[in-house]
Amino acid sequence: MKNDIFLASLALVASLLVIAFPVQAQEEVGFKADIHPILHDYCLSCHQPGGKGYEASGLDMTTYKSLMKGTKFGSVIKPGDSFTSVLIQLVEGRAHASIKMPLGMDGGLSKKNINLLKKWVDQGAKDN
Repeated sequence: MKNDIFLASLALVASLLVIAFPVQAQEEVGFKADIHPILHDYCLSCHQPGGKGYEASGLDMTTYKSLMKGTKFGSVIKPGDSFTSVLIQLVEGRAHASIKMPLGMDGGLSKKNINLLKKWVDQGAKDN
């Protein structure tokens, strides 16, 4: 009897938690659909072979594989951790102002684009 009351109470509490705190499905950000277009529009003019950014850092953003390879100084993306990923630090302006990316772009990337990049990195920076 006591076990039945306990189990019923536990089920009620669990049900109330589900109602009070609904799980929001997090939509997956895709490299091909969401991230590559941002890189194409704002980064590739410099960060591809022959570009100033590529020559200075070795960062080639033309493909997923080349982006994940990083620069001659190391990786720019730490999958699962947007806060310490160099790419995110640069587009958010958390690094030195002289290297905020995209270089020379007034105002920088939109919040929407930065949030997409962060979400992609936090989701594991997948080649999807």
